[in-house]
Amino acid sequence: MTTAGYRVVFLLTLEPGMEQTFLNAYEAVRWAVASVPGHLGDQLCQSTDDPSDWLLTSQWRSAEDFLAWESTQEHRALAAPLMAAVSRRRSLRYVVHRETVRHDAESAPTES
Repeated sequence: MTTAGYRVVFLLTLEPGMEQTFLNAYEAVRWAVASVPGHLGDQLCQSTDDPSDWLLTSQWRSAEDFLAWESTQEHRALAAPLMAAVSRRRSLRYVVHRETVRHDAESAPTES
């Protein structure tokens, strides 16, 4: 079995009025997480149906890389300000078996 990595998905519902706090907390930690060994990237998305619902995905080289990071005190410290704005969360984890990536001028930007 060939895999293309490990995907972690968080479905988050923010406390009322906490959007800017949440976004500020994400901005404060995103580049620290990007430098963690095995971390390949992440995306933060807001629902178009309910602005209090958010999706945070991260892609990792392997489950082992993510689990090693998740077990650290640094992870807990970095996640705490984000989670302080969240009223409900659900975590899902997937092994990536196939991936299709477009590599040309029309592809989506990698940072925003």
